[in-house]
Amino acid sequence: MKFTAFLKTRGATAAIFMGIFYAVAMLGIFLPGYTAIPGNVDKLPIAIINDDAGKNGAMIAENLQENLPFKEIETDITNKQALKDLEHNDLALVVHIPKTFSENIQKGEASSSIDFTINEAGATVVSSTMNAIVTEINSQLSTQFSQQTAQGVLMNFNVPEKQSAELAEKIEKSYVGNVVTINEIPDGMNHNMLPMFLTMAGYVGAMIGAMQLVGAFRASRGKASKTRLFTYVQMAALLIAVVSSIIAVGVAYLIDKPSGDLFFGIVGQQILNYMVCFNFTAILIFLFGEGGMILNLPILLMQTIANGATITRDMMHLPYEWMSHISPMYYSVQAYFANLFGSISPSPYIWSMAAVGAVAMLINMAIVAFLQKPMPVQVSETEVEKKAAEISA
Repeated sequence: MKFTAFLKTRGATAAIFMGIFYAVAMLGIFLPGYTAIPGNVDKLPIAIINDDAGKNGAMIAENLQENLPFKEIETDITNKQALKDLEHNDLALVVHIPKTFSENIQKGEASSSIDFTINEAGATVVSSTMNAIVTEINSQLSTQFSQQTAQGVLMNFNVPEKQSAELAEKIEKSYVGNVVTINEIPDGMNHNMLPMFLTMAGYVGAMIGAMQLVGAFRASRGKASKTRLFTYVQMAALLIAVVSSIIAVGVAYLIDKPSGDLFFGIVGQQILNYMVCFNFTAILIFLFGEGGMILNLPILLMQTIANGATITRDMMHLPYEWMSHISPMYYSVQAYFANLFGSISPSPYIWSMAAVGAVAMLINMAIVAFLQKPMPVQVSETEVEKKAAEISA
């Protein structure tokens, strides 16, 4: 057999196709998706709340609105509501100028501070970007409250020039940019990526499981009814989900050591994650057989960006944002962030993921009921002999 003939075999042509297809799909999906960093940082919503009764707070708030690279800046909101929105990752940063800020600045008190609050339990790019921006803001504010500016403010209150210079230096040192981090994640990238890795482990396992179990469904046609075989597929998937989830979460606990009281909640979510992803990926396999696996690959790659672990919906390009609304990975990752590190309930994300799974299962049931051709159920020789014995008796 010549090499050219070998290249024409089904296995070789499939390998060539997959090598080219996977390279094009991966680069064609990942590279455009990650152009959102840092290009779409300006789409992140933030809030600036000025409760200061004096002029300094208004000056700072106006200056920040003019110079910060964000298109959506909320100002007509209370600090309490802004912090609540931050908890849910509806805001990326909350800047709060307290009521006594100007008064404390004029007195040169060390309590004159502005609070910058960041939520770590979310997309990694957001928290790292916000930290960098807050550092820059504090640098700019230090410039604003330079000795020359502070001296001018004090002289307006008829303070002698020499004394105002001394007080100005005191004022400059009294300013504090108070960075508040809520829902802190332990040091180590393994902790930041745990929600995504748990989700990916379930998704990839479910996708491969869908290919194998739907293949078993097709191979078993004629040995049982479509309804019974579909039930067997779901039961087998559930069994795999339980076993694989316990093992996956066990590995996560050995390495990352989350809180022990979260164990059963995480296992339960991982089981749900597997079943939802199983039915989600099984749709194309029920429709197109092994060819559906090829179509599932770019959908998987797209969800690695659309799952919200690295960038938020606000930053995503439109196709990825659309995908996030139907992606089981998005809801799973967000639920894990809330459960492992956050202080909000993961229930809304859990229910959204369950809804995606329910719709996917209904679609699969419809495909089996209406598109799969019925086949006569073959009766085994044992069953024939059993029935014959019953008749003769």
